[in-house]
Amino acid sequence: MTDALISNLLARDAISAEEEQITRALFKQEIVFAAGEDLVRQGSRPSISTLLLSGLAARYKLLEDGKRQITGLHIGGDFVDLHAFLLKHMDHGVLALTDCAVMVAPHRSLQTVTENQPHLTRMFWLLTLIDGSIHREWITAMGRREVKAHFAHLICEMFYRYRAVGLTEGTTFRFPITQATLADVLGVSTVHVNKTLQALRGDNLFSWKDGLVRITDLGELERLAQFDPTYLHFNREPR
Repeated sequence: MTDALISNLLARDAISAEEEQITRALFKQEIVFAAGEDLVRQGSRPSISTLLLSGLAARYKLLEDGKRQITGLHIGGDFVDLHAFLLKHMDHGVLALTDCAVMVAPHRSLQTVTENQPHLTRMFWLLTLIDGSIHREWITAMGRREVKAHFAHLICEMFYRYRAVGLTEGTTFRFPITQATLADVLGVSTVHVNKTLQALRGDNLFSWKDGLVRITDLGELERLAQFDPTYLHFNREPR
């Protein structure tokens, strides 16, 4: 059930059979969250870190007036709050956008890994660094890309991330996100999201129906988005 996490690690470096066994043994308990529930609450002090097995989740900040900004999306294989192991206090939350299955790793077990498995520790550290890299790309997109290019960039990113964990068929993948949630991701109104989606469909770059995205011209979509996957760090090399 931790295969997607192993795929995420193997996309960046070789790991030994022992390291794979240790990684799988970290996770003892499976929990199911319904859409709309918090996997991790803003302001909490978790003693576990959460691996998303299936479903779609969002990292978000909640303001005092109740407004929400989504700052990241998570798919199966993402260690959504590994950083909480060291930060202790959650300054943001992680929300289930769909029904989600997760497994949890106790922080005491992660501490044992960091004390005894230097290479595996670096690999887990790399995952948190990639979260930061994605976050920087999102800030750049929100601040400097016009909405059509920003939307195209998001579709490209999700395609590459889903493909890395074996959740694509050709250039097709499931992306069950609502237009209201997309508005929170892109930082625009729902009306603007709808208009942008229609414009992209009119360009015949991809189709999106019933939560299924089918990219029809990946090269042109990447050109529109000025997409460079370097920030996802899928180069496999010694760490």
